[in-house]
Amino acid sequence: MPAHHVPPELTSFVGRAAELAAIGSAVAPGRLLTLVGPGGCGKTRLAVRACHNLAERWPGVVWVNLEDEHDDAQVTHRVADALGVLLPPGPDPLGAVVAALGDQETVVALDNCEHLLAGVAPVVAMILARCPRAAMMATSRAPLGVGGERVWRVPPLDLADALELFLARAGADAAGGADARAGARRVCDRLDRLPLALELAAGWAGTLSPAQIADALHDPYAMLDGGARTATFRQQTLEGSMRWSHDLLGDDERVLFRWLGVFEPGFSADAVTGLATLGGPTAERLVKALRGLIDTSLVVADTTGPVARYRMLGVVRDYALARLAEAGETERLRDRHLDLQLVLVDELAQLADTDKDAWRAAVSAEHANIRAAIEWGLASGDPDRGRRLAAGVAWLWHLEGRGSEGMRLLRLAAERGAGERSVLQAEVMAALALVADTTVPGGIGVDEVREVVRLAAEVGADRAGRQARSLAAIGELASDLDRAKEDAARVRDDAVRAGDGFAADAAAALIGLVHLIRDEHALAIAHIEPALDGLLRRGDRGVASSGLGWLATATARSGDLRRAAELAERAIITAEPLRDFHRSGSARSVLAEIRVLQGRLDAAAEVLAPMDRLMTGLDEDPFIPGWERVKALIALGHGRPADAVVWCRREARWHSHPVDEHVSPQTQVVLAAALWEAGDEAATAKLLDAVDAASVTRQVPGVQAAALTVRARTIAATDPDKALALQHDALRIRAEHGLGLDCVDSLESLAETLLRRGATAPAGVLAGAARRARHDVGAGPGPSSLARCSPTDAVWVAAVERGEAMSLQDAVAYASRSRGPRGRPESGWESLTPTERSVVELAVQDCPIRRSRPGCS
Repeated sequence: MPAHHVPPELTSFVGRAAELAAIGSAVAPGRLLTLVGPGGCGKTRLAVRACHNLAERWPGVVWVNLEDEHDDAQVTHRVADALGVLLPPGPDPLGAVVAALGDQETVVALDNCEHLLAGVAPVVAMILARCPRAAMMATSRAPLGVGGERVWRVPPLDLADALELFLARAGADAAGGADARAGARRVCDRLDRLPLALELAAGWAGTLSPAQIADALHDPYAMLDGGARTATFRQQTLEGSMRWSHDLLGDDERVLFRWLGVFEPGFSADAVTGLATLGGPTAERLVKALRGLIDTSLVVADTTGPVARYRMLGVVRDYALARLAEAGETERLRDRHLDLQLVLVDELAQLADTDKDAWRAAVSAEHANIRAAIEWGLASGDPDRGRRLAAGVAWLWHLEGRGSEGMRLLRLAAERGAGERSVLQAEVMAALALVADTTVPGGIGVDEVREVVRLAAEVGADRAGRQARSLAAIGELASDLDRAKEDAARVRDDAVRAGDGFAADAAAALIGLVHLIRDEHALAIAHIEPALDGLLRRGDRGVASSGLGWLATATARSGDLRRAAELAERAIITAEPLRDFHRSGSARSVLAEIRVLQGRLDAAAEVLAPMDRLMTGLDEDPFIPGWERVKALIALGHGRPADAVVWCRREARWHSHPVDEHVSPQTQVVLAAALWEAGDEAATAKLLDAVDAASVTRQVPGVQAAALTVRARTIAATDPDKALALQHDALRIRAEHGLGLDCVDSLESLAETLLRRGATAPAGVLAGAARRARHDVGAGPGPSSLARCSPTDAVWVAAVERGEAMSLQDAVAYASRSRGPRGRPESGWESLTPTERSVVELAVQDCPIRRSRPGCS
């Protein structure tokens, strides 16, 4: 398995054979090895080489760079990013990281930990305690303080390795005879054989000979001036080496060197040329100066990607920032840095509307700089630029699992504009609502979102208003479907007029969701399908993955399980790059439920397994729509109704005093079936009454019909006539609303009920038609017991064959005709149609049902 996220070695690795051997033998499962030493001693480079070596014999090696992280609370997220783990929301997602590692043989290396010890220590401790086959490595200027930690002090290079490193970096310019090697040795001695200092000195080999470099380093003022006299010799030497390198720079290079201190690790050439407006060197001179800084090892260039990226090592950047403060330019450069991030985000804004994948990639690359710029802007006397930048990158936080950071910064941005009735405040508040939608259960609340809508309308912030109105419509789904649909329709129409393709398509998909909830599947498909074209084309993966899941559900309920499964699989693939817990989980829930409908219970469990592993060890499972219901369906399919009851009721765990009526209507039906099979008749009857009332009020015919079917099952043995009437009502509702797959269940339930009444022939016709329909759509066996109690006589066999020749539509029509006009009594002999009575008479005379057959009594 290749090393994940371990930085590439941009230059050759020199020496350290003994150290590498020692590290390799010290890295072991369940142990922590911390490489400790001052800045510039080579901790990171040694750890990188060690990780590349370890990757040859360890199944997994994961590198976590913490250099640009400043928040202890984000350490878990950085580890999760490196592992590719989806993190659930909540204050402590560490359990998901531990569950993902499990018993895998993995080396996890944490680089630059010294400024985050409070965040790193608990993460390391938990992984070591819960993942016995994981090995931990860290680099830090101080030990982590974790129990069992083995601290390995990184020594200076030995003389042979120091010479080799200096000469390798100096290249042909240092080649020569004994004088050159003697000078190189003097450099090594002067710099105490510290790798970073040697590389800085070697950068001047094109300008000075090794002997001249050594002579320059001999000056005690160049060595020590500016460093604490009480510091260790190595730290004094590094300070002196950097000061010496700095003093040898040209004027433009010294200016650029200190200016670059404001950039977080990772910046582009465009950022460098963007500093030309400060009134110093021109853009062309800045590029030339950048090359000089690279040549002298003060800036590291990474040219392995499509666009070169540059960075300063941490200790070098610290020195640059000190020089910036010394020049009195810190505030001016921080302001310019903020302006550059604003320009970048503004330039990328149009890309967010046309290709959100490309937008995410571009903004993610500058995430550390953007975050630093927002923090600087929000802390300044005029916070508007910081607020504008925070609002401009809200989609990154919404989509990429960085919601806690986004909520913190956007709340601060909102506070800095509290009471302000402006376009900017409307944009900030809309951005806050957007990030909360995927970060905080229930978002910021419908009432608060509607206040954002009012503010946006008042100040003319149309785009922010559309976003807020869409979020408000989403909030109404649980309480007022009519209003949700009306709001979404108005947003769609306004967005079309404004040319806002994303808002128009997202609103259309939301309208489709309302139709889906109401079991109007043809209308749902008609709205969602065209909206997906635009969403997917623009890379709007978030809404697109949800829309694909909704489309898959509507397609499944319409009777096309094969197509539905393809759509659900596409939803998972679409959500995957976002690494968003809820969207990936929702897509998997949809596919798992389709697998249940196909009768593939083991396959359904496999679909859920990756999310199950993430939630292992969490104190409380996060909310994923449909998750508990599909778990209950799998349990029912395996004949474990008690487990199904537990899973259904877990859906209401968010309430302080949960009751069965708190779970969703769709889950209530599953719960009622599970309660009945578990033998709790009273709870079943009470819940079915609640479902009837709610499904009628919310206009959810599929739930109403499903409840009728469950109620029919509960009275089938005591009142088969009433059960038959309920089954006919359920079939009528399902047929009227195009619920093809549910119609198949109704046909089987009717067949089972007719069989109990002795109507073998019509029961066989319906059973045969249902069997064919299940085969045609790829569905698994339904909830009826027909497979266990079907007769084998000639009348039954002939009737089944007749039914198998029918289409689903013909079978539904046959069942409806057999019921006769509605004026008949609901029970008794007179409730039967003439066809039913003749068939029953024939069955009683010639082919009596053996009521002793298991499952038929």
